[in-house]
Amino acid sequence: MTGEEKKPEEQKKAEEKPVAKDDLVQTQHSITIRGQVIPYTVTCGTIVLKEETEKKGEDEGKSEGEKPKASLFFVAYTRDDVEDKTTRPLTFSFNGGPGSSSVWLHLGVLGPRRVLLDDEGYPLPPPYKLVDNEYSLLDQTDLVFIDPVSTGYSRAVTGERAKEFHGFKKDIESVGDFIRLFTTRYQRWISPKFLIGESYGTTRASGLSGYLEERHGMYLNGIMLISTALNFQTLDFVHGNELPYLLFLPTYTATAWYHKRLPADLLKKPLTEVLEEVEKFVLGEYNTALMKGATQTAAERKQTIRKLARYTGLSEDYIDRTDLRIEIFRFTKELLRSERRTVGRLDTRFKGIDRDSAGENFEHDPSMSAITGPYTAALYDYVRGELKFESDLPYEVLNPRVWPWSYAQFENQYLNVAETLRKAMCMHPTLKVYVGNGYLDLATPYFATEYVFNHLSLDPALRGNLRMGYFEAGHMMYIHIPSLAKLKGELADFIHWAVG
Repeated sequence: MTGEEKKPEEQKKAEEKPVAKDDLVQTQHSITIRGQVIPYTVTCGTIVLKEETEKKGEDEGKSEGEKPKASLFFVAYTRDDVEDKTTRPLTFSFNGGPGSSSVWLHLGVLGPRRVLLDDEGYPLPPPYKLVDNEYSLLDQTDLVFIDPVSTGYSRAVTGERAKEFHGFKKDIESVGDFIRLFTTRYQRWISPKFLIGESYGTTRASGLSGYLEERHGMYLNGIMLISTALNFQTLDFVHGNELPYLLFLPTYTATAWYHKRLPADLLKKPLTEVLEEVEKFVLGEYNTALMKGATQTAAERKQTIRKLARYTGLSEDYIDRTDLRIEIFRFTKELLRSERRTVGRLDTRFKGIDRDSAGENFEHDPSMSAITGPYTAALYDYVRGELKFESDLPYEVLNPRVWPWSYAQFENQYLNVAETLRKAMCMHPTLKVYVGNGYLDLATPYFATEYVFNHLSLDPALRGNLRMGYFEAGHMMYIHIPSLAKLKGELADFIHWAVG
């Protein structure tokens, strides 16, 4: 065939790039919450995000059209028996990672179906299943669960690099642009609007508080932060950064209290009283000891070691050898070493078994290992079976391939989106914020969160816009049924308060 000859039609079609299209399906359902039957519609599938392109040359600056960039998977729940959608709150939800899908908040606390675990949050033997979630927030707000690019069924379109979306800035832009597009298509601009994020999802939500206001003019009624990570300096155990050693200590104490590794007099007290005592120690003597460094006297050092042993359940000799600085993974390995067990990071109630009980770090996080299987199986079955959305792609529950995550805008400094949140609250003084904390969460310890908000430099007139909640469970406190019930009540009260 000469170069001038036309290619066969079949070959031309094979060489053409597939056109990215929306793929949506709707189903109808109902659930009973607190004796009230709630009919609802689920819209499930993918929406293609596009960006405007500009012409080059003489017409540079003029719009040329829209270029598909990514296909985002979402599940939206809309209550059917509401006549006026403008009065009905709308909540956008996502989890963290980075690299996590929205499955945890979706099938753990907010959605009308939840993964069945026992009341403490431990998995039952397979086969796993979903049950109606009597604690769902659907009685209070419509819900939209978003999977960022490379999580869930969300992908960059053919011809685009997935890596482009694997970073702080582009992640916020793509999720924020999805929120704008969804709100526009489904005519929800007048509805009260909320964000809820968990873990890195709180980082994303705080970043979105600024992006949605400043880029799209979208003002929120409220932001709900579950297991918060706003200032990464509070979480990074590196030489020269003393903050994590201080701020993790109360959670070490809560963990030792739960596993009965504290002295008898502390075990007789309620957890909250024990934590009040250790918090005073952190802010006073322990903080002073770390600040003094080598200038601390031998007597002062011995006294600090004695109290650290009292509050952690670790031996004085071990604490002395750590130079008073107990790193998180050393703690999870050391606390129950005599039992040849480890404790979890996401939820320190969970125990793990390693091959080498003399090692430095645990082989896996037992709290993560316990719930990944049930949530993954339930999601696959639910989406295809009940929601009727079909895809042969793997649903990326937690995708490690998004790493390394780009923090290019924060080179030589720690990411701190608390400042973005503060600015958003100042620009929009009616914006309310709820913060949920697990006492037994070593991924985002509650005292580190308190430190961030205590250093927010928020004007006194706006401090009343913050609410804090505390739970005797871990990072995903809602897997613990008493905490789930309490969380539902606090989130419902917060939405009523924020809507006014």
